[in-house]
Amino acid sequence: MNITFKLFATLTDYLPVTSRRSNIVMLDVAPDATISQIIAPFGLPPKLVHLVLVNGRYIEPEARLSTTLNEGDVLAIWPPIAGG
Repeated sequence: MNITFKLFATLTDYLPVTSRRSNIVMLDVAPDATISQIIAPFGLPPKLVHLVLVNGRYIEPEARLSTTLNEGDVLAIWPPIAGG
């Protein structure tokens, strides 16, 4: 099953070099793969996985261990952002 995976801000450093400019990777994942399983190979530090969206819908941290995706979904992750 194919999904779009997007990382933003400092997290783009965890993408393959060829995808860092666009911040997008197309992934082929198992239909029963959870969000946590999908992001594990990228080595994202858990403290930097702050805002997780699937098709623009926020996924609570505890739900990331059980939420699966559908064909064509977009998984987007942002780190904590400070500013003022």
